[in-house]
Amino acid sequence: MPPRNNPSERQRRLGAELRKLRNRARMSGDDVAALLEADRSRISHIEAGRVDVPRNGLYKLLRAYGCEDGPYFDALMEMARRRSKGWWDDFRDVLAPVAANFAELEYHSTAIRMHEPLFVPGMLQTEAYARAVIAETETDEHRVDRFVRFRMARQQVLAGERPVRYRAVIHEAALRSRIGGPGVMRQQLSKLIEFARLPHVTIQIFPFEGGPYSAYSRSFAILGGVTPELDTVYLEHPHTSAFLRDGEHIAHYARMFERLSELALAPVDPDLAPESHEGRDSLSLLQHIMYRT
Repeated sequence: MPPRNNPSERQRRLGAELRKLRNRARMSGDDVAALLEADRSRISHIEAGRVDVPRNGLYKLLRAYGCEDGPYFDALMEMARRRSKGWWDDFRDVLAPVAANFAELEYHSTAIRMHEPLFVPGMLQTEAYARAVIAETETDEHRVDRFVRFRMARQQVLAGERPVRYRAVIHEAALRSRIGGPGVMRQQLSKLIEFARLPHVTIQIFPFEGGPYSAYSRSFAILGGVTPELDTVYLEHPHTSAFLRDGEHIAHYARMFERLSELALAPVDPDLAPESHEGRDSLSLLQHIMYRT
């Protein structure tokens, strides 16, 4: 099979991890080629994610690299078993590769930390809100419908027997925007409270007076699995969306998220008795904005 031109983020990440482990073991590409009885060029393609490594070959590599049994070893073996095909393939007619890669990572994550300064996170959007947001940049009605369906389908990771643990810090500005009109916004704010009732969903609001914010004003998501070594940071931008895999970058954004959580209001807790609310919290701010919308 010829090398693929556009490997998925999963394929790139597996290849990058194998390159990192090979360098750590101080083995050359020729050493690995001899181990797998393959051409040197094939090793380069494997480490670039352009070709798959057979399961028995991956096992040999991990053992040769000194990778011991444990969550990291198991996660790499699982990454190799997966195929990039999934529910997101039904939307390849409209999706850019980065969106499909993001959906795949979300689907296989066990924990997601999301910071959003301008919009309600896509995972928590109502259909009407999503349609209003998408229609701002997309004029073809059919494509708008497809993008909305895709966004709603992403929410499946919050349901089921093993839902993802989801934490979101949303800036107050996102909640005060009149996207789609007052009715759409009231429905959306109400939906946030509904999502917050799920035991695995935590929503915090960063208020205008919450402190210095300029350093945190970029949207980002940290997608985590069973082992932190394979966490991925996703930076969203209309023209420069990117995935970060480097450990220092991941640690930087993890610290940033924790600082945002510290500065934000206490999480939305709809089941807390009104008299238990001490001062201002995310729920009281949400309700205040909703009733004034």
